[in-house]
Amino acid sequence: MNEVNLKTRLLMSSMIAGAMFVATAVTPAVAQEDEAVATTEPAAADTESRQERITVTGSRILSPNLTTASPVTSVSSEDIKLQGVTRVEDLVVQLPQAFAAQNSSVSNGASGTATVSLRSLGADRTLVLIDGKRMPYGSPNDAAADLNLIPGQMVERVDVLTGGASAVYGSDALSGVVNFVMKDNFEGFQIDTQYGYFSHENKYDTNGNLLNSTNGNGGLARRSQTAPRFFQLPDENVELGYSKEITAMFGVGSDDGRAHLTGYVGYRNNEDVLQGNYDYSGCSIDTAAAAFTSYNNGADFRCGGSGTSFPGTFTDFSTFSFTLDGNNNFRPNNAGDAYNFGPLNYYQRPDERYTAGFFADYEINPYANAYANFMFMDYSSVAQIAPSGNFFSTSSINCDNPLMSASQAAAIGCSPAEIAAGDSTTLYIGRRNVEGGGRRDNLGYTTYRGVVGLEGTLFDATNWSYDLSAQYSQVSLTRSYQNEFLTSRLNRALNVVTDPGTGAPVCASVLDGTDANCVPYNVFRQNGVTPEALNYLQAPLLQNGQTTQQIVSGIINGDLTDYGFKLPTASTGVNVVFGMEYKRDALETLVDVTFASGDGAGQGGPTLPLSGDVDSYELFTEFLVPLISDAPGVKQLDVSGAFRIADISTGDTTEAFKVESIYAPTDDLRLRASFNRAVRAPNVIELFAANRLGLFDLDNDPCGPSPTATLAQCTATGVPVANYGGPALDSPAGQYNQFIGGNPDLDPEEGDTLTVGFVATPTFLPGLSLSVDYYSIEITNLISTVGGVNIIDLCYTDNRADACAAINRNPANGSLWVGEGFVSNTNVNIGGLETSGIDVNGAYGFEIGQFGALNLSYNGTYIEAYDIDTIGDPTRILECSGFYGGACQDSGPTGTPLPEYRHRARASWDTPWEGLQLATTWRYVGAVELFGGDADRVDFELEEENYFDVAGTWAVNDWAGFRFGVNNVLDNDPPLTASAGTTGNGNTYPQTYDALGRYVFVGVTLDF
Repeated sequence: MNEVNLKTRLLMSSMIAGAMFVATAVTPAVAQEDEAVATTEPAAADTESRQERITVTGSRILSPNLTTASPVTSVSSEDIKLQGVTRVEDLVVQLPQAFAAQNSSVSNGASGTATVSLRSLGADRTLVLIDGKRMPYGSPNDAAADLNLIPGQMVERVDVLTGGASAVYGSDALSGVVNFVMKDNFEGFQIDTQYGYFSHENKYDTNGNLLNSTNGNGGLARRSQTAPRFFQLPDENVELGYSKEITAMFGVGSDDGRAHLTGYVGYRNNEDVLQGNYDYSGCSIDTAAAAFTSYNNGADFRCGGSGTSFPGTFTDFSTFSFTLDGNNNFRPNNAGDAYNFGPLNYYQRPDERYTAGFFADYEINPYANAYANFMFMDYSSVAQIAPSGNFFSTSSINCDNPLMSASQAAAIGCSPAEIAAGDSTTLYIGRRNVEGGGRRDNLGYTTYRGVVGLEGTLFDATNWSYDLSAQYSQVSLTRSYQNEFLTSRLNRALNVVTDPGTGAPVCASVLDGTDANCVPYNVFRQNGVTPEALNYLQAPLLQNGQTTQQIVSGIINGDLTDYGFKLPTASTGVNVVFGMEYKRDALETLVDVTFASGDGAGQGGPTLPLSGDVDSYELFTEFLVPLISDAPGVKQLDVSGAFRIADISTGDTTEAFKVESIYAPTDDLRLRASFNRAVRAPNVIELFAANRLGLFDLDNDPCGPSPTATLAQCTATGVPVANYGGPALDSPAGQYNQFIGGNPDLDPEEGDTLTVGFVATPTFLPGLSLSVDYYSIEITNLISTVGGVNIIDLCYTDNRADACAAINRNPANGSLWVGEGFVSNTNVNIGGLETSGIDVNGAYGFEIGQFGALNLSYNGTYIEAYDIDTIGDPTRILECSGFYGGACQDSGPTGTPLPEYRHRARASWDTPWEGLQLATTWRYVGAVELFGGDADRVDFELEEENYFDVAGTWAVNDWAGFRFGVNNVLDNDPPLTASAGTTGNGNTYPQTYDALGRYVFVGVTLDF
């Protein structure tokens, strides 16, 4: 069966299953409020019941005039059109309060999901809802919700509540809530389609210009016959990364208004973008110790690469380091022999997505309204990085190997007697599998999410209502990692002897019968690798997994005004909510033996199977007490609160609460304050992930070249005296081994969030709204790791015995990146994290006479503090606001830059020409400095970035609309750094900066 037919059948089967779901559950979707105003001012309503009562994001209380005391920022469907996004996470992370986590720009270490991290506190601490009900784990490898499930065309608006909300919504809401409000009340038939691409001119002129480094030092060169093979500039102008999306939406309602159904089906395709297409990512910045010395003196970057090179590096990490010359003889390595592993890495992963679903409701009688929704996604993506190879995974060679010439054997120290005896000698080989191509991580997800429920009033009492619901979600992962070498086969394919029967080279394992399929791997001559050897060495690594989520909840909402629970000073009475909820999250992953054994040469360690589940029984309540209404000097004074208690299967009992208040002296001004105690129970991955080897980023080993640690310190942690200050300790790729994994003894996190602010809507200036809020979040028992970089710093700078004990060096050469060297860095409850700052939101709309109308909006955030306490020591606090890289990147939840200030501002013009609207958006990202870096270093400061976007919409007539736009009009180049590591990509942070150039898009909406 071909792939297209398979996907078509999956879609059809899902729609049929969804229809059966409705029939058996008496389905429904709560009717939605009219489209929210496209401003950043909080508290747009999310749901409207048939009793005309409204609930806002951050509260379950139903009230016709409720406004939230917690800051809520909203973006509308118009924002999606004006930004031209095909991925909703790209819109959300434009808000200054939101930071990208997993997204399309992540290739090395990609889960294939799209996640968001509010306040940069980690995606696992951001609760994602669809119409007020939570989303499941996004992947068996990533517990955060996957936004790929959400089709942008179906989004009415997105409400972002920043600050703890666990008392209302449960665990995971330490940093806040992202609530996607869907278009579930649509009627008619609509087709929306969009096409876009990136355009860039390769004339890099920002910090540390890679174009200025010389070829002898591994610089980029124009394409020519004499240019270095792996270090070449791309074309001067590129157009790439084409994206296509089409969504069909339909809606019908019954004549009597009791039933309604909205359905959708969609397709999206985004093409890949390679780092080799850009002059600032066409090579990887050199991270050797000598290079950093020059950077610290203000010199420009130079191209570097990996010692796992082509045609190879042959070394004992002590007395010799060779490569092959044109005559297949060994010659000493030089800087120009490094392999440029950048060009084949994806800057943007390709993806393909099919979506389908519906939202439905049916009024059974005046007291009961049944609702249901069903969402399906089939998603696939490929994460590609540089080719695999022998990453110095083999440590010896037999001297009588017939693939080696006599001169080669002599050069590595084999004597005639050792050759005759077939003795082995030390030889590490770093040889890139250029014949096999890039490593491709094929990630496929099939996701189902269904919700059924019954809501209405209790008997004739319209002041009491209920909502009973059940939801089930399932995410299935199919993963195939291709073009990877297996270390066990490498060892056998390099252990080659002469066949006594034929005189031909043969694997020793063939003669002794341990592996009859072995084929010799001839790396001692160029063009010596045969297709047969490649087929033997390469094998796919397979992983399958599944997550499931089950939730059952019941809520009773009451207005106690008629029962006398009303203060004489207030116009309305007390409102209360009582509820209970059962939630179960489970996951299971299965891997083949190649993943489980860590046999993949370029994997950095094993990927192990995992299974487990966490369930909880929860009770919660919420109240709203109006204190004063419509009195002199007090237009409104309310106090509200919530409390939730959860009994978790890990043996923990957690309690969360909130207290909030709103004071409005007039209609023009509303003051608000809230305090939230939020909790987050450890998820299944944090609890039960098996311990295994992984990688962390480090510029240089402090015991390597130009050591910053003393000889005594280094030898005490396992560095041989002869290797102190030697090149064997520095990883050419800046990646080192760490031992990571879960911890079943983790305690829940607790977060205290305080917000204080005001909302102004002055009547003397109609159309203006302004809100300013101060926030402070303190998380204790933070579930994280101490961090590999921090452990090394604690050992060699602070002489902490516990940190030094976590450093396990390779007993042969003392390295932390070859063989058995690693830093122990498993999950623990670290000291905590504190962050604080100020959010400012504003909007102003006004007429400009015959020229139409102008609408201005602004959303900005200033991060006053972002402090990480990794070990409970106040003298070792990492103050990370305004910084990037170093221990700030390695410790705690943040991995991308933390500028002190960011904003998004927009001016939109409703022109006098009917149906035409034009808009300009200004996105600002503040400067950041390298944490712990040298002030003279060329990338010590990543300067501020100003991005300007232009867009327009044109309602051609009642049934056709057209939109167009260009994001990053000025084609800004991203700032570069030698310290981006695997957290970044392509020498920068594409999650933070527009790294792919201009984005041009056009779209059409047709209504029938």
